[in-house]
Amino acid sequence: MLTSTYTLVALSVEHTAVRSALQSLMRALHAIPDEDGLLPPGQAAGLCAELRQVVSDCHWRKLDKFLVPALRRVTGAADGLLRDLEQISRTAGEALAAAEACVDAGSRGVDRDAFDEAVERCIGALRCRLEREEHELFPLARSLVHGEAWFAIANQMLAHDAVARERRGAGRQQRAAPPAPRHAFHELHGHGPAIDAGTDFGRRHGMLSLLH
Repeated sequence: MLTSTYTLVALSVEHTAVRSALQSLMRALHAIPDEDGLLPPGQAAGLCAELRQVVSDCHWRKLDKFLVPALRRVTGAADGLLRDLEQISRTAGEALAAAEACVDAGSRGVDRDAFDEAVERCIGALRCRLEREEHELFPLARSLVHGEAWFAIANQMLAHDAVARERRGAGRQQRAAPPAPRHAFHELHGHGPAIDAGTDFGRRHGMLSLLH
């Protein structure tokens, strides 16, 4: 029970980060000045790039990497909800493409109404997905996923975080250090022994013994 709580709280932290990013994007959208209903192409393109990054971040969340596959393995009871969530993500992607098309078509100025509608539709779809995940997917996961499956999910998430921290540390060392010898360069860039985030699958991470 504690492991499931830890896992869902960790996933909720990702939700909070996405919500914050979406709120910032909405403020930035409304702050773009216009002239006769046209937005500066550079500012509209910059906002699209930020929105695309948020859409990408949503796609690569731990929820999609670890919890959703576990739900697919456990039962077919979640299939309908998962299809709905995938459709919401497609809607967000289509709205993003529409916003980018507005920028591409507006070399002298981007149509404000069309651009705002597309961006707001994308943000609205992402917010809708977050709401349905929190109010429908998380409770469903609590009822369908049991025992060691939660340990496996939490284990993968902890391993994923450890790899991410190691890569960030390697990146900082690379920026701060002088050029490395050729053999060290290969290891630093992932051509040496790889770290597999799934190698600990099924074995309890040290932190998990505290949650049991």
